Amino acid sequence: MTQPAGTHRLALLSAASAAVALAAADTYVVVLALTDMMAGVGIGIDALQRATPIISGFLLGYIAVLPLIGRLSDLLDRRRILLGCLLVFVVGSAVTALAVEMPVLVTGRVLQGIGGGGLVPATLALVADLWPADRRGTPLGVVGAVQELGSVLGPVLGAVVLAWSGWRAIFWLNVAAALILYAVIRVLGSGHPGRTAGSAEAAGGPRRTGGLERARTVAAVVVAVLGAGVTGLALAAPQSLVTDVALGAPFVPFAGQSRVATPIGLVGLGLLLLLAVLTAPRWWAVLRRADLFGALLVAVALGSLVLTFASSDPEKEVVGPLGYTLLPVGALALAVLAWWHRTAADPIVPRGVVGGRGLRSLVVSLLVGAALVAVVVDVPLLARLTDSYDETGAALVLVRFLLAVPVGALLGGWSLRRLGDGAASAAGLLLAGGGLLVMSRWTLDSVGDTVPATVVLVVVGLGMGLALAPVNNAALADSPSHAHGVASSLVVVARMVGMVVGLALLTTIGLSRYYDAVRLLPDPLDTDALIGAGVVQVQTVFLGGAVAALVGAAVAVSLGVRRGVQREVLHDADSPRFVGL
Repeated sequence: MTQPAGTHRLALLSAASAAVALAAADTYVVVLALTDMMAGVGIGIDALQRATPIISGFLLGYIAVLPLIGRLSDLLDRRRILLGCLLVFVVGSAVTALAVEMPVLVTGRVLQGIGGGGLVPATLALVADLWPADRRGTPLGVVGAVQELGSVLGPVLGAVVLAWSGWRAIFWLNVAAALILYAVIRVLGSGHPGRTAGSAEAAGGPRRTGGLERARTVAAVVVAVLGAGVTGLALAAPQSLVTDVALGAPFVPFAGQSRVATPIGLVGLGLLLLLAVLTAPRWWAVLRRADLFGALLVAVALGSLVLTFASSDPEKEVVGPLGYTLLPVGALALAVLAWWHRTAADPIVPRGVVGGRGLRSLVVSLLVGAALVAVVVDVPLLARLTDSYDETGAALVLVRFLLAVPVGALLGGWSLRRLGDGAASAAGLLLAGGGLLVMSRWTLDSVGDTVPATVVLVVVGLGMGLALAPVNNAALADSPSHAHGVASSLVVVARMVGMVVGLALLTTIGLSRYYDAVRLLPDPLDTDALIGAGVVQVQTVFLGGAVAALVGAAVAVSLGVRRGVQREVLHDADSPRFVGL
């Protein structure tokens, strides 16, 4: 690939990183708006468990499809994948904003997860395209920093929006911001063709440029506009049309109250199905080349894991209500995937990606996720156990940690100029593990003691951030250049899985310690004693996070202490990567 000039390259990285930050902000903003979203689809506050799919749906879309998107970004121009993910994120945000029933809302959240999650590996792989192996540290640090910064800004921006408008405005702002970023990335990418190691013929045939193909393209655009417009109108169901005697008939449901099960809703879905048929020659060959069967197995394995732990109630169980069915299904999918990986001509995870430093990078990323979630969940919980902090104040205590993580990510990327991946990431995780050990001895007074608590939280945040860029760099450096998208996606998946599983396991262990402490109380109605038992629970979770961080540091050392000469692992000649469809 002919690399763009320095200024253009930085502009492209800035736009892609802004998109990553937007998706990261959306991940956390729902926490504030959840009760309002429940009310918007007719779920009362007393049925909080029914709202689980709003969260798990996003996680499912984010994690389960990520390897496929990473693979597609290896086969196509990275910028096309960025643009495609932004469009999916726009559609998901619009569907979420228009939803008045739970299935539609969950569908929107799944689409948001797919689009938002896909932005991360595509951007990380874009860094590998635009910067040589020995100069990727800082830009990788920038991507990690803006992703973590988005998680800080998300709740803040959400609170601002909710102060002057309803929860739907959050997602309409997502639509506007994503469309602006789409335009920027499209303009920046128009003058610089993507890296290619083949041609469109690699997709399964020569690219047609005649009148029939142009007519098909025009028809697809018209159908897409009509399909989106009609479906959007069905979901919006304007009162002026619904209540009109002449114009309201298409909005009358065939059964129940669903806005989708109406004449206009079915017409919209029919148009979208027609769009899929018209565009099938463009995308079907690409999906086949990306190993659709392998992608399905990965999605089933990861989806089973996410739904098992994300839907569990830690007070009662580690495994969710469907877990005893889903875990065997996921294990079977994983076993078939292992067989398929050995026998397929071109598996979804190319051979050579999960091995050596690549595998160790995934282990470190998994443990970083487990340590990270211990802080994110239990610092506000400990603050709420005191009389000094309400919900907002407890969140502000956590901000000290969250602001330190992106700073650490930048420092971690910069440190790769002089240090090896293992030295930088191990040093960061040692800091984080040491800080979490200190936190495992915190009491209620520790949170109120502002300066020492702030120092510890900042140290832990810096340590977590320091590990991000080196882990990504090690995974990219040891994977073939035609598999950078997959390698990046697996690092992200590992961290998210670490967060989901780590939250369930650590919280369950912490609650077990809590109930043990309660059983030993002479007076089980003693409020102060019960709060003390709650502190034991939090201390246990922090201790578990410390163990994860310290084990991660030990594994990270094997990524390389000294900075060696970084050489690009070239792709095979028979593994083409083409620009367009």
